[in-house]
Amino acid sequence: MNKKLEGKVALVTGGTTGIGLASAQEFAAQGALVFVTGRRQAELDAAVAAIGHGAIGVRADSSKLDDLDRVYAEIKAKAGHLDVLFANAGGGDMQALASITEEHFDRIFDSNVKGTLFTVQKALPLLKDGGSVILTASTTSVQGTENFSVYSASKAAVRNFARSWLLDLKPRNIRVNAISPGPVRTPGLAGLVPAEHVDGLFGHLSTLVPMGRLGEPEEIAKAVLFLASSDSSFVNGIELFVDGGAAQI
Repeated sequence: MNKKLEGKVALVTGGTTGIGLASAQEFAAQGALVFVTGRRQAELDAAVAAIGHGAIGVRADSSKLDDLDRVYAEIKAKAGHLDVLFANAGGGDMQALASITEEHFDRIFDSNVKGTLFTVQKALPLLKDGGSVILTASTTSVQGTENFSVYSASKAAVRNFARSWLLDLKPRNIRVNAISPGPVRTPGLAGLVPAEHVDGLFGHLSTLVPMGRLGEPEEIAKAVLFLASSDSSFVNGIELFVDGGAAQI
């Protein structure tokens, strides 16, 4: 059975937990040499062990340009090029409009927007023509979400990056697509509320999904693999919702 990423080199930023980790595992299982980044060494080491298949971890904060330079220097030295970039690092927390601070805004936009921009820009010298770039957006790019406006705005920016960058990269035939997960059972989602409220949050979010449940990271990873592989060779600039229908109603 042919593996969909046999012989390819892939980078997954923010790949130590949740969707990033599941996607890195999927890429590796499909034959790719996977580089993965994370901010905390212990989590990074655990992720590399979980991914297996010779995966390589590089400790980095994607919002810091010097860290990104180190990541790409490592990839150049050990692989020489990139075929797939999954710019997944990012996150956010909730604040009501009246409570938003400059720190809150800067932290989320630095991580989700600035980090995504320079992760892709700095990858360009290594990305092979005909490669695939996948950005992590969110259903919040099209849906209003109470107390989540800064995060939602950052993901709307990421979604528009895909539309614009496919034109910038047209001469190189590099495809750029956005994956927009709905509520997914990840540590990041659980971390939005105190531990005693996680079950209540998950239960509430499940009621907003027509399928009546949360997604699992592995389900999102299958869609990311589609966008990374030649199966999506004529797919460019889309926002692929993997959300159980939540953004469609």
